[in-house]
This record gives sequence, C-alpha cells and structure tokens, in this order.
Amino acid sequence: MKKALVVSVACAACACSYGKVKLATPFGDGMVLQRDMRTAVWGTADPGEDVSVSFAGQKVSAKAGADGRWLVRLAPMPASKEGRTLSANDVSIKDVLVGEVWFCSGQSNTEMPLTGDNPHFSDREGRLVAAMSNYPYIRFVYASNYRWSPTPRAEAQYPVEWKAFTPENLGTGHSFSAMGAYFAIALYNALEIPVGIVGSYWGGTNIDAWTPREGYDGAPESLRYTFDYPVVGPDQWKDEMRKGPIAGPNQQPTVLWNEMVAPWCPMSMRGFIWYQGCHNSLANETQFYGDKMHALYNGWSRKFENPGLKMYFVQLAPWLSSWWGIQGEQARFAAEEKNAGMVVSADVGNFHDIHPADKGPLGRRLAALALNRDYGFSKLVADSPTVRSVRADGDKLVLSFDHAKGWYVYNPDWKLEVPFELAGEDGQFRPAKLVNANGDAKEAQMWVTNGRVNGSDLILRAEGVAAPKKVRYLFQSPWAGNVFADSGLPLGPFEAAVP
Repeated sequence: MKKALVVSVACAACACSYGKVKLATPFGDGMVLQRDMRTAVWGTADPGEDVSVSFAGQKVSAKAGADGRWLVRLAPMPASKEGRTLSANDVSIKDVLVGEVWFCSGQSNTEMPLTGDNPHFSDREGRLVAAMSNYPYIRFVYASNYRWSPTPRAEAQYPVEWKAFTPENLGTGHSFSAMGAYFAIALYNALEIPVGIVGSYWGGTNIDAWTPREGYDGAPESLRYTFDYPVVGPDQWKDEMRKGPIAGPNQQPTVLWNEMVAPWCPMSMRGFIWYQGCHNSLANETQFYGDKMHALYNGWSRKFENPGLKMYFVQLAPWLSSWWGIQGEQARFAAEEKNAGMVVSADVGNFHDIHPADKGPLGRRLAALALNRDYGFSKLVADSPTVRSVRADGDKLVLSFDHAKGWYVYNPDWKLEVPFELAGEDGQFRPAKLVNANGDAKEAQMWVTNGRVNGSDLILRAEGVAAPKKVRYLFQSPWAGNVFADSGLPLGPFEAAVP
C-alpha cells in the first residue's frame, strides 16, 4: 500500500507545469478561509523560488521545493466578514472572508440541485428558497466536472469560481446541491459568520471511487479486492473489468477522488457532509459498506491533514427497495467513528422515486449535528434516538433510548400503527403495538389519538409473543418511519435483543 501511495504522489507531481508563482486550486476571489485553524496556503513556483504570502496582517514565507511546490500555514484567525486581499508574491485574490468551510459530496441525492430543469430532480421548494436567498457571506463553489482520473490531480481541470448565495447564482440553471444549500443557510443563520461550501458529487457513483488509497491503510482484508483493483485509463477499460459496485470506468476505486477532490488538499476545513450508498447497496455488497465508510473517512482526514475532520452523513431514505443491510452498516460506522454523525431520513423517503425532493430536513439535520458538536449548541438535540437498553416485562418489551425524553407517533390518518415487530424464543417476528401511546387506545379517533406517548420509554406487545426476546423496526415494506422523539427527530431502523 505504501508503494502505491508513493507512485500516486509521484504521478500527481508530474501532472503540473511550473513557472511563476501560482496559487493552488481552492484559492480564488470571494473564497472563505477556515477560522480558528492553522490555514494552509499553497501553490507552485520555480524550484527554489522564495514565496511570501500576506493576509490579514500576517506575512509567512516559504521556498519552493525541487518539484516547484510550496506551502505555508497562516496562524489561526477569527471569523471576519471583511473582504480582504490574499497575496503570494505578485499574485493576489480579493474579497477573501474568514469563517467556516465545509465540503459536500456523494452521489445523486447530494447532487440534486436547489433548482433545475427536471421537476423530478430538483428540490420541491428550491426556486422559492433561491429567490429569497440573499446571503453575501455564504460562498459556494463547484468541484464537479463529471470526469475521473486514474491518478491524483494536483490542479483542478475545471474552472473554480466562488459565488455568493444570491437569487442570480442559486436560481438559474442546474443549481448547487439542495442538501448543501440548506446546510449552509442553517449554519449561517445560527452562527452569523461567513460560510464556504465546496460541492463535489456525481450521481450513480460508488463510495470506492471517492476514497483515496491512503484510506485503506489498516483496512480489513475484506477490502483487499478494492485496494488491489488495477485502475486503468479510459482507453484500457473493458467490460470484463466490472466487479461488484465497479460497474464502469468512472466507478474504479480512487478515480473520482483523484479528479474532483485531490486538487483541494490540504485545504483547511471543518469537515464534510455526505449522502451516498444506493449504488453500493444495489450492487449487493452491503456487508462491506461500514468498513468502506471507515476507509473513506480515514482517507479524507489524512489527505486533508486534519485528524479532527468531521463527517456528517445521511442514512439512506426509504424507497421501493429495502436498504436494511446498508442502513445497519451506516449506523455501525456512526457509532464507531467519534468524528462522524448520522442523519436519519426514515420519514422523508419517496416510494416512487429514489430521489426524494424534500432536501430541507436533511440539510437542517446535518447542520444541527454540526451546531451541537462543533459550535457550542449543547442544548440542541441533534441526534436521532439510539437504543440504550431492552428488557422484558411479562409479555411486553420495554425499550429505553438515548437522545429521547419523550415520544409521539405521527400518521396522517391518526392511526397508531407502528412498524415494530417482536419475536420470542421461536425467532418468528410478529407485528407489535405501542401500548403506551394514547393510553393503549384500541381504535383511531381524530383529535383524540394524537400519537402522544406516555413516558420516556417505548413499550411494545405483539399478539402471539408471550415472552419477547427481540425487536426490530422498519424491517418490512414500506419502511416508512412514523415514530419521533420529542426533539422532532425520527427513530431510524434497528434490531435489538434482550441481553
């Protein structure tokens, strides 16, 4: 693996042409630098040339190496809405802000734009939101050119232009990621400091293509086939090279990272938001997905040189196919990686379309995770409930949870049916009822059976299960979540057992 890394870095170095001082891919007019971190500024020059970087009263120098590369780090800076100039020798960029910087990546549900020409592939309220968005201190930039590379790029092969969140920039053409836009707006409204967000996404792609090779260091043997996959250029691709989620040349491991993310390293940023998994699930390899998420995170944190990099992601939303296996792997990863957090989307699926059009809840829930974990909003409940304990009480099962002090059930028809199942010693799961909702009401009655749950636990009973041992939620079609914590966040799919 180390040998492969050396080869990749060498190839990336060869891809550049050097001459006068040049700033790297992320640096352009109107950009946002990360506050409160040592901020990386880098680029190229003639080998051995002295480079002096100036910004906000700081001046830092470096000498370009034999390969023409140079890098400096500015001392941590507070947030600032003042547009200032950053200079490297005689090259400068203007209107540079300091605030919070995030990356937005994944496949088509990340890519779904705020506005677009396809009513089935744009946010339901995107045009209205774009028309009302006058946020000059939120800046976005595309890093999606829908191309791939067998080796890492040192420079972007596409134009990089930072733009403000205005109706003109968000409301025309195939706009920025709706999920990313809602996330950035929620952050800005809460923090009132500049926010920068980079969008790099491609529909129908696997997690493997977004993972740098460094992410596989120490990975389980089960991922060896991914690491060892012989990546080839477009002229060498053959159909017999298909394997699992690698369904085409742009699905080869590392190739999207190489093209669309590598040129941004090691940009200083708080973290990245992620929505992906459909492709890997449909390729029938869900058992590896949790490990692949670890590889993705490890690779990104290493390449961005940020061991505290945050990764907040969306668990797959309901569709006409079961995501049970991959949803479990996503939850496992979230529980194992301290710098990760998962948004549950069990209530916002579309059973007729793999692309639910309501991205507002997802963007805001992602922002809630960031606000709670990174920005001091300690009283904000940002996590969906997770099971803390399971115990039997005669023919009832009592579930206690973290992140939930109270509960309610929401069904449009006021009914109290919930997608829980219980199993006894025979292992046969049977539909369960929530007995502590509305006093164990036997039938629905508008304005009466409003779904309020008594107490902080969920208490279940199932006909034919005298001594319950196991419970599961959202295993059966239609997989629609209707149980919510008092925070308003939905309960996600899970399975648990009496210890």
